[in-house]
Amino acid sequence: MGDYPANSATNALTDLAAKKFLAEFGLAFIPQEYVANLSEVVAAAIKIGFPIVVKGIGKNLLHKSDRGLVHLNLSDEKAVAAAASDIAAEAADELEGFLIQPHIKGQREFVAGLFRDRQFGPVVMFGTGGVFTEAFSDVTFRLAPMTESDAAEMLDEIKGKAMLGPFRGQAPVNREALIGSLLSLSRIGERHPEVAEIDINPLLVTPDGSVVAVDALVVNENRSRTKEMHLPPVSPDAIGSLFYPKSVALVGASAQIGKWGHSILTHTISGGYKGDIYPVNPAGGKIAGKTVYRSVADIPGKIDLAVVTIPAGKILDLIPQFQSKGIRNVVLISSGFAETGEQGKKLEKDLVDAAQKSGILLLGPNTMGICNPHINMYCAGSPVMPRPGTTAMVAQSGNMGIQLLAFAEQQGIGIRAFCGSGNEAMMTIEDYLDGFEVDSLTRTVILYVESVKNGRRFFDSASRVGRKKPIVLLKGGRSRAGNRAAASHTGAMTSDIKVFDAVCRQAGIVSADKPMDLLDLAAAFSSLPLPEGKSGRDHDAGRRLGRGNGRPLCGVRPECTRVVPPASRND
Repeated sequence: MGDYPANSATNALTDLAAKKFLAEFGLAFIPQEYVANLSEVVAAAIKIGFPIVVKGIGKNLLHKSDRGLVHLNLSDEKAVAAAASDIAAEAADELEGFLIQPHIKGQREFVAGLFRDRQFGPVVMFGTGGVFTEAFSDVTFRLAPMTESDAAEMLDEIKGKAMLGPFRGQAPVNREALIGSLLSLSRIGERHPEVAEIDINPLLVTPDGSVVAVDALVVNENRSRTKEMHLPPVSPDAIGSLFYPKSVALVGASAQIGKWGHSILTHTISGGYKGDIYPVNPAGGKIAGKTVYRSVADIPGKIDLAVVTIPAGKILDLIPQFQSKGIRNVVLISSGFAETGEQGKKLEKDLVDAAQKSGILLLGPNTMGICNPHINMYCAGSPVMPRPGTTAMVAQSGNMGIQLLAFAEQQGIGIRAFCGSGNEAMMTIEDYLDGFEVDSLTRTVILYVESVKNGRRFFDSASRVGRKKPIVLLKGGRSRAGNRAAASHTGAMTSDIKVFDAVCRQAGIVSADKPMDLLDLAAAFSSLPLPEGKSGRDHDAGRRLGRGNGRPLCGVRPECTRVVPPASRND
């Protein structure tokens, strides 16, 4: 966008440059005349025709109405001259010229915009507009790229949607024009990564239903901003292997009741797990009738999974031992990592680096554990043991996850598998979703989510999975503390909550309002077929849950089907 002049401090295009840029994508603006000098304003007004609007123009003049730089419905030359003089006095050295436009009578105003979300990338906004945009906060969002269907849904989601129809004797809004404007913003978001924000307010509706843009703000991206790095994806088969171990080493096993090392061991034994269980503690001896090994090196057999409960500071030393023993899967129950601050973040990063170099996959740290009822493996910090079923559960709060499991056990709801994702140092919600997609035993997915590591990947994965298996989600941390402040209506209307809700709608995720709704909805979905697509040819939407082309995560026998259970983060 080097051909368009911008303010060096704010990176905002000038008014004329912004409109020229947007017009290239098909956005329609009302006619206008630009003059540089006060003496030219009246002549331009006569050329446009009364009544007219006069605005002060300058690179730093972003909120013109707030400073009295917009004068409306001027009906004669005298009024125009007086308005121009007032604008010149108020704007002073910031004034670069005047914009003269016809005063169009329209009682309906909307706002449209684009911004780049840190997690999800380009997002298109639409809502009721004018000077009360921020007061009403009546807006909706969609990720770009958008479809025509996405844009049409946005029009029907705002509270002020009645203004789109016949309104006070005026014709209904040209919906195709509005939809076209939103799709134009979507294309800009795709093709111009340097555009950080666009604000079109108002989008004015004339009495005959036509839609024209009046003002526009375009802000360029600060190219010096560091690009966020994301974790590499983990394959579904790699995750699946975590949930079908034939042997488990419990590092940090303890005979002391109340300790994690004791709880994990006794729950795994009492759950009826048929694989080999190897308690590990330097003291040796016996716990719960099991021989305790002083180190993993002393264990005679092969170890498929290590579950660790020792203090965080000692875990890094375990990695070489795990590598030497051939252990490739590790569940880190231990806390004391990124959730504790900068020192913990460094320790977690060092641990991940060492694990990656050693070919070891880490679940956690700071997790409640995992369970797979299909093999009687209940390797978690609570004695909750739901029956086998088809509902896979992910919770980014360990306490919430265990409560949901307890409710499932009480109500007889079958669980495909569960895990606590913990800090998600190596494996994320997005990885689990990719696993659910190909797991033939998973029919419904439950997610308790507080945040995501890779927003765009989360959206893409959820969109695919949701076409085959219902995803029911509860969002935690729904405060307004995440709201952004910005120089435009688009920025002011943006919040992490609203964007995440829009992502769920667009991906086809069913949002729950309360924790218990998650399992109620899952139970309902497990007994109903997915709806047919409009054409009846939708391969995924038309089939019943649990049928179709899903495959076991381990890629072998159906009885060995591996789930990519859900995640949970310890509190």
